[in-house]
Amino acid sequence: MSKQSHRRGPKAPGGLDAVYGVHAVRALMERGEMPRELWVQDGDASDRLAELVALAREGKVKVVTQPRDTLDRLAQDAVHQGVVAFCRPLAFEAEASLWHRLQGWSAEAAPLLLVLDGITDVHNFGACLRSADAAGAHGVVVSKDRAAPLNATVRKVACGAAESVPVYRVTNLARSLARMKELGVWVTGTAGEAEASVYDADFTVATALVMGAEGKGMRRLTREACDSLVKLPMAGQVASLNVSVATGICLFEAVRQRGSGQR
Repeated sequence: MSKQSHRRGPKAPGGLDAVYGVHAVRALMERGEMPRELWVQDGDASDRLAELVALAREGKVKVVTQPRDTLDRLAQDAVHQGVVAFCRPLAFEAEASLWHRLQGWSAEAAPLLLVLDGITDVHNFGACLRSADAAGAHGVVVSKDRAAPLNATVRKVACGAAESVPVYRVTNLARSLARMKELGVWVTGTAGEAEASVYDADFTVATALVMGAEGKGMRRLTREACDSLVKLPMAGQVASLNVSVATGICLFEAVRQRGSGQR
């Protein structure tokens, strides 16, 4: 192996995405989404992961033992915990599925949706999915234009959330928000110039929380489709927060008001 190929590290089997870590891999398989291949760290780690390996073999998954160095170079900054699964790339949920499921959610509990407008950075997208999963959000909604792809980097940053939170891609975000309102969902957008604080909003009702891109914020039509606008109170010199950080704060205010995470 040349020095250059060593620096680049090993590659995932052709056309597959890598999923890292015990929790993410187990969640994947428990949902019945068996990976095509599973890499397991050799040595003591293979004993610790015996149950996971047995589950994979029951599902006819190819299991390959690899040295830790190989997994480290593949994962780079991700925490692999001695296991990496390779599976088909993720796909967005269809818009029609959103409307069908929204009616079901409304019958059981007030849905909480995260809407991302113009979030194109895959790291921010992955971090937002992770917060949405932790907060028990029922789904994430993005538009076909000006949106990050649902790729392997997003999966890595999301640490399993990309597999557990449905991500719906809609053709026209403003029209979709209008339809949500027709179905009884209150649309709350975030904007630095808003007068109301996020802590004054009522998130106990069916809610779509809209987060705009850093700097530009929400697009005009998206803003006009909101029922209300709120802001995070900023006490220091910094004018705004990273969008994924702001998303986490807003979602967990909803969790606080609702009493617990839900889905």
